[in-house]
Amino acid sequence: MTNAPAGALSAGQALAAQDPKTAKRAVAARSNGRLLDLSAPAAPEAELQPVLPGEPAALEVLRHSTAHIMAEAVRALFPGVKVAIGPAIQDGFYYDFAYERPFTPEDLPAIEAKMAQIIKGNQPFQADSWDRQRAREFFAGRGEQFKVELIDDLSEERVGIYRQGDFVDLCRGPHLPSTGRVGAFKLLSVAGAYWRGDEKRPMLSRIYGTAFFDKKELARHLALIEEAKKRDHRKLGRELELFSFHEEIGAGLVVWHPRGMILRTIIEDLERREHLRRGYDMVSGPQLLKRELWERSGHFDNYRENMYFTQVDEVAYGIKPMNCLAHMLIYKSKVRSYRDLPLRYFELGLVHRHEKSGVVHGLTRVRAFTQDDAHILCRPDQVEEEILGVMDFVTDVMALFGFDYTLELSTRPEKSIGSDQDWERATEALSKALQASGREYEINEGDGAFYGPKIDVKLTDALKRSWQCATIQCDFTLPERFDLHYVDADGGHKRPVMLHRVILGSIERFIGVLIEHYGGAFPLWLAPEQVRVLTVTNRADDWARRVQQALKEAGIRAEADLRNEKLGAKVREAQLMKVPYMAILGDREVEERRLTARLLSGQNLPAQGIKDFIAHLKQEATEPLMRLRRQEASKPGV
Repeated sequence: MTNAPAGALSAGQALAAQDPKTAKRAVAARSNGRLLDLSAPAAPEAELQPVLPGEPAALEVLRHSTAHIMAEAVRALFPGVKVAIGPAIQDGFYYDFAYERPFTPEDLPAIEAKMAQIIKGNQPFQADSWDRQRAREFFAGRGEQFKVELIDDLSEERVGIYRQGDFVDLCRGPHLPSTGRVGAFKLLSVAGAYWRGDEKRPMLSRIYGTAFFDKKELARHLALIEEAKKRDHRKLGRELELFSFHEEIGAGLVVWHPRGMILRTIIEDLERREHLRRGYDMVSGPQLLKRELWERSGHFDNYRENMYFTQVDEVAYGIKPMNCLAHMLIYKSKVRSYRDLPLRYFELGLVHRHEKSGVVHGLTRVRAFTQDDAHILCRPDQVEEEILGVMDFVTDVMALFGFDYTLELSTRPEKSIGSDQDWERATEALSKALQASGREYEINEGDGAFYGPKIDVKLTDALKRSWQCATIQCDFTLPERFDLHYVDADGGHKRPVMLHRVILGSIERFIGVLIEHYGGAFPLWLAPEQVRVLTVTNRADDWARRVQQALKEAGIRAEADLRNEKLGAKVREAQLMKVPYMAILGDREVEERRLTARLLSGQNLPAQGIKDFIAHLKQEATEPLMRLRRQEASKPGV
């Protein structure tokens, strides 16, 4: 967007005419849903609203502008550097550069100092519009091959250009009125990134940063980053002996240790119980399915790059990345009546997906994982009720783990299968269910599955970060491709609708999120080790063994530390392993046949008998699960 021509009102001037005080605080303007620079021309008939600090859109404008300031600083400090792309992202911004060497954390202080100088100079962000040829010649003359490639890929005849000081960049904007409007910023880290995410393209240096309008907001954000480092599930996974990764095995392939496997089993057993209570049938499909099936489903044409293939007896097979194909074949194994529907097939299914090595990340991005996958086959008149049932399921389970969540409706992507009519029906079904639920949601254009639109559930963890886990997909296309049908009341054959859905999503990913959400300190019902029995001296060893055995017989996960070590050292080790309770036994406890319970927080409970202790533990451990059952039982029709 170019600056307003002489004599015409700019967006900023138009806002000032409406409300001078508010206009001074504005960082951009909004017109018919579009964001504009304050210097952009204001159409006389346009209704303008100010974009003010505190709005997500204002933060995005700030961070995008700060990315340009960082690029200007890098160009000034590192002659010969080539500039790639630099967007605002969820918690900040980044910019990619090509230089004779990778950037390092040691480079960041100098870049920050140069940025502070640019901000102090209060240079205006000046917008312009050039024809493609002029823009191409300009950036080619500077040796900016990445900008030239971007221009060549554009279909528009004119391209957006922004200038601040001597720095000129290809950009659609909008930006702040000037560099001096940046309140507080911090460069955070450096990383390698392939140009356009393609591992066959050049490796660039990516510099990450963040920016806020207020120094206090920045300080709070940096504190959250430090807390996130402490909670990093990869770090805690090692310290708590939950899981490991090994180069000899391969990237993105998890090895579960005994404590981690207990945690995982607790979650999976919960899933099985809850699905059975809610009318799902357990099923299981094979890891390998013939390539012909993947071709029929559309996965081969639309999802092949994410799959692994092999041959058995010279026949091509695909290792399953999803569980839906086997579930459809179960449905198709006999004639179904309209009275049989809905059918809900549930599988804790191991799947494999080809993730690039650069994006594999701990448990949250792996190549082999288990999905709590289900497929609901129902009549068209049952779709809304089934979607609402899944949403209730999600709400109950997320409350159990202490998560809030938001919803998105993701629509048809560019690469997809199925008719326009089927996509419209599926999108309408999801939209109606969302409206009936009474929950707010956002539209995420073009991010649906290749076979149908979906509702995505974004969890909010203890650090206010967002994680995508649960999803509900509405599919009219695969039942058509696999010729699924049921016999209706009139004796005719009708096509069922298939809902693909997960509640937790990837079990591995969800556990990674849980570790960071709880900081490794799991609630009692979920803790791999619930109680550690600690002796003060070896005179308490026999009593400690009896206490441990009584706890185990009561279903409590208990270990005993009988080493000849000081009690303080034993307590510290139990705390480091995030054990919720310690049962401390000294001479007095042995004599009275009692124990002193100490919580992970450091609080001590009064000495008590073993039966009372077990009763206390059972009540604390079962209350969250009983609350989950009460929530389900309280729903209409249950």
